[in-house]
Amino acid sequence: MKRNMKQWLADYISAPVKKAMPVLSFPGVQIIGHTVDELVKSGELQAQCMKAIADRFDTGVAFSLMDLSVEAEAFGAPVHYSEDDVPTVHDTLIHDEDEAEALQVPKVGDGRTGECVEGIRRACELITDRPVLAGIIGPYSLAGRLLDMTEIMILCYEEPEMVETVLEKATEFLIEYAKAFKEAGANGVCMAEPAAGLLSPNLIDEFSSPYVQKVREAVEDENFVVMYHNCGNIIPLLNNVKSLDASAYSFGNAIDIEEALKVIEPDKMVIGNIDPAGTIRNGNPESIRKETLELMERCCKYPNFVIASGCDIPPMSPLENIQAFFDAVNEFYREIRNYNHNT
Repeated sequence: MKRNMKQWLADYISAPVKKAMPVLSFPGVQIIGHTVDELVKSGELQAQCMKAIADRFDTGVAFSLMDLSVEAEAFGAPVHYSEDDVPTVHDTLIHDEDEAEALQVPKVGDGRTGECVEGIRRACELITDRPVLAGIIGPYSLAGRLLDMTEIMILCYEEPEMVETVLEKATEFLIEYAKAFKEAGANGVCMAEPAAGLLSPNLIDEFSSPYVQKVREAVEDENFVVMYHNCGNIIPLLNNVKSLDASAYSFGNAIDIEEALKVIEPDKMVIGNIDPAGTIRNGNPESIRKETLELMERCCKYPNFVIASGCDIPPMSPLENIQAFFDAVNEFYREIRNYNHNT
């Protein structure tokens, strides 16, 4: 459903009560009765999964799958699949400058990208009561999966031209991929750029931020936003990340998110950052309640803060734990309303 997302973000920030925005999609496999392996290869199942989550949990937005193997696989990288966990890239595709130069930019539709776009198209038909955000990987994180995540760190110093060659091709594809999601009806994309959290301030400005900006500038308008997600330790990089001027930010549990809220402009949404694995998957309802309430008590004084998970919630996370997170959010706002009513 088309909506003015710039106005939606402004209204959300100004609202006294905010629905939670966990990066929540994969656990829907438990509801629809399919394996993760089946889910990631079928656009129809992805839409059903997103719809099942939207029906069960009162989220602020509907996130698509955060599957960071899709784009690398379209380039030719080998991927390992699992019945109960997210796919992973398991080998290096590019080993030298010649292979970087020869790398072909895939078309949207190659690999599983066509299924992912179709999944968003179908999800937008099924989910009309909240924005739908597609998921894409960030340029540097994609390049790292093609070159090897450790190797690219060395190459940034020793062979920067090779890294830039791969980044240009990655960015060219990501622009077209984001445009396809836009055409399919998505209200925006959540761009996951976690590998950039490993860079120094100088290197992130050279090897990540300019390419992120190219994608943003190619697709963002008042009806389509780019949320920047980084679940690494970005505290030393906060000013660099702030300079991206993204419409919204998603930060992981590697940081104290209040430190980010002190830096990011108050008109930019900041979501996070309950630990999706340690707390939501491996915790229990009481520990989830405690951590969620503590984070909200510290951070909801910032109007642009929205409680969420710090990254995507793992597929086999107990549904009762996820419900405990939402119950805690409702409890916090209920207590605020009662306090305001009594004073």
